[in-house]
Amino acid sequence: MLGLLTVVPGPDMAVVTKRAIASGRGAALRTAAGIATGLLVWGVFTVVGLAAILAASAQAYFVVKILGAAYLVFLGLHALWQSRRSAPRTAELKVTGSGRAYVTGLTTNVLNPKIAVFYTGLLPTLAPHGLPTAAGLGLLVVLHAALTLTWLGCYAYLVSRARSVFERPRVRRLLDRVTGVVLIGFGMRVAAEAN
Repeated sequence: MLGLLTVVPGPDMAVVTKRAIASGRGAALRTAAGIATGLLVWGVFTVVGLAAILAASAQAYFVVKILGAAYLVFLGLHALWQSRRSAPRTAELKVTGSGRAYVTGLTTNVLNPKIAVFYTGLLPTLAPHGLPTAAGLGLLVVLHAALTLTWLGCYAYLVSRARSVFERPRVRRLLDRVTGVVLIGFGMRVAAEAN
């Protein structure tokens, strides 16, 4: 079940794709590390019970959902704005800094309340019997973060290998536009589910 959740395309893959194409493998790997850290943050919240409070509180869940939707729309609009450039963005790494990719991945996952719902609703049913609840949940969260980091790391490697094709201005503009529309679509879907 954790493996399936990990490989299903979603905002995480869209963000890693954008980073791999725009800034290369290193930035995409830092983004994947931020995403995995976001899972660990939700894991800690789950073990101490804060995620259950979020999952049970309609108002808190709504606020996190709207913040997450707004962030995805912001990333999508940024990608669309970037698509207006005609020249390849070779200097983007210098402009964005090495920590920004990590923060993007972390923020994308921390503002995803579906992780809280999954971790509080389904994860306890998957916890190994014979271990204390907190230890079982913690083990599954670490396993999920490791699977996510491995999957997104391999994905980032594959996308960055094809970067020379994506560097062509026409291809780059098209991919920025597609990524922007996909991220905005994810954001709008999250916002629509908040009602």
